[in-house]
Amino acid sequence: MIPQDIICAKNCRNTCTMLEEAMREETTLVRFYECVLAQCQTPEQQQLFREILEERSSAILKMMKQLNEIHARAQIQDGILASFKQPKPE
Repeated sequence: MIPQDIICAKNCRNTCTMLEEAMREETTLVRFYECVLAQCQTPEQQQLFREILEERSSAILKMMKQLNEIHARAQIQDGILASFKQPKPE
């Protein structure tokens, strides 16, 4: 994907579109490096690709953590707002 094609929705209440897109890109890169590693026969390059895989996987985990925090914050806000809403009298 070309970075100019990505546009932030600027609506991060429940999720972050940019973070989700970055996570998709990182996941694609991890799959690519896994394929490269499977075909690579040189120990030095294998070690390099293993390190790159670890770094990319770590980045994905950080992004997932951040998305989970965004979701949790939205749920907390929803709960707070719901507690202030009064039931309509019948």
